[in-house]
Amino acid sequence: MPDTFRSVAVTRVREGRRAADVDRAATEEPLEIRLHGRPFAVIMRTPGADRELAAGFLLAEGVLTAAEDVGAIEHCTDPAADHPENIVDVTLANGSADAIDRLLADRRQVTTNSSCGLCGRRTIESLRVDRPPLAVCWTIRASTLGSLPETLRAAQAVFDETGGLHAAGLFTTDGRLETSAEDVGRHNAVDKVIGRMVMREALPLSDRLLFVSGRASYEIVQKAFLAGIPLVGSVSAPSSLAIDLAREAGVTLVGFVRGESFNIYAHPDRIA
Repeated sequence: MPDTFRSVAVTRVREGRRAADVDRAATEEPLEIRLHGRPFAVIMRTPGADRELAAGFLLAEGVLTAAEDVGAIEHCTDPAADHPENIVDVTLANGSADAIDRLLADRRQVTTNSSCGLCGRRTIESLRVDRPPLAVCWTIRASTLGSLPETLRAAQAVFDETGGLHAAGLFTTDGRLETSAEDVGRHNAVDKVIGRMVMREALPLSDRLLFVSGRASYEIVQKAFLAGIPLVGSVSAPSSLAIDLAREAGVTLVGFVRGESFNIYAHPDRIA
């Protein structure tokens, strides 16, 4: 089982008094994602659900469009590799050498830190998603939406130890938590959740909603949109670009969820 947190020495200061103590910190380590054995990206993440993280990340990057595109996702087995537990190799089904070359050429080889889900893109235009908006007719009750923060918080076992992780949860329309993930990066937690569903061949997720423990930024809405998720909720604020994308993409975007009090920034008709 991966080490999701570590014990660290700290000096605690309380009312002017200092004392040596031990605390727990969320683990942050690099994950190298390879395509057919060739480096594609390095993501700073909390270890755990690495294969799902790779699948969700590659879906958001446009490398994958469905589960059928995945040939295999495996941790590195090369005994000569440094830290093979931090390397995942993805083989695409029917991926030609020319197609792999184009994918690698389209992305700079940079490290994606735990707070950035869009590092390494060459142009602003590469952020745009040329897909029709989501047209989903179901609704969710305000009381159900208001229950999601507490349900997700109860699933944050590593946060209880460290206080330093974000969470993402995939919910049914009646408020049942289907799956969740924690990570030092908001977008990584979302990728783990969505990637898990990619590997279950469960896309599109048109009858699910996504809830996140931090703010809702552009990449969170983009990842939900690409997975077919028509509602994104958050305990915090969305960014202006997230709002613009949600309105364009047909995604209901809700922020500052506190019980039955919240702000709806896009497509309010899905909340009854």
